Amino acid sequence: MNELIKIKEVSDKYDVTARTLRYYEDMGLITSTRSNDYAYRLYDENAVKRLEQILILRKLNISIKDIQHIFNALGSAVVLDVLGKKVQNIDDEVALLHELKEIVLDFIRQIEQIDFSSNSDVKLLYDKAKEIKTQLVNVDYIGKPSNVSRLIEVTKKLEKRSDIRIVELPACRMITSGSGDDETMSRFEKLWNKLDKQRKDKFFPRDFGAHVVPPEIDPAAVWWYAIEDWVSEEDTDGFEIFTFEGGLFATAVTPDWETDIIIKAYNNINNWLAEHDKLMYDDRPGHHVMFHASGPDKDFLGYQQVEYYFPIGIKTERSK
Repeated sequence: MNELIKIKEVSDKYDVTARTLRYYEDMGLITSTRSNDYAYRLYDENAVKRLEQILILRKLNISIKDIQHIFNALGSAVVLDVLGKKVQNIDDEVALLHELKEIVLDFIRQIEQIDFSSNSDVKLLYDKAKEIKTQLVNVDYIGKPSNVSRLIEVTKKLEKRSDIRIVELPACRMITSGSGDDETMSRFEKLWNKLDKQRKDKFFPRDFGAHVVPPEIDPAAVWWYAIEDWVSEEDTDGFEIFTFEGGLFATAVTPDWETDIIIKAYNNINNWLAEHDKLMYDDRPGHHVMFHASGPDKDFLGYQQVEYYFPIGIKTERSK
């Protein structure tokens, strides 16, 4: 007889939350049953075996999407292909780590030749470190061929992409700074700070930078501020009110808002969208990439976090 197991028992036995079990079920990876006299989910032997397979594959860092492909395929060809690619990825990462190790060891050997009691040597080391952020140097600070180019290339390949989530922003009224000069932008910031102090709903931030022009072309942004119903045109100091349509957004958090980090976040979400055949970038008029940055008064971690919002839509047969 196929014994049914309660969701709590499965959760305790396999150290997986009930929410995760429901998620696996929503994704079609496992199934549960319900009895007339019991309100909670029950799992049979086949579901438990399938759960064990899922947990093993997740330990191997196999994505849910790939697990779906494995379970939907006949035979072992798909799982062998997925695991083969995983082995290749591991080999590539190991090779990069070995190369990074050699670069670091080479830097250690170079630093060992620096006299840290000499201000001139330390200043030279500091100046060269700053150059890494702005250009690829031809020689490093002791005259040997530089490893900077190789270092940047290796660390870029090893860099992990930010986690991306999907959120829904509500439709609302906003005011816009327009693409004004510094004086105009300063006046707009003072206005939104004034409105922010008066607003009743303090739960979410309301100020956004909007990239009307893609940031890889121009990293400058137009500032938007979501206003409450009580705000009228007389309260906006002449700044334009417009209707923000809201909708679905793919978001990612970056540790700073330097231009190279902004562009990296922008590209990361673009690449993530390209990997999902059911999602697309929503490029309708008025839909732009936005970001919210923590203000200087919230800079308690030593840096300012920035959350990026990419407008997205669900692909239909017409849009494919």
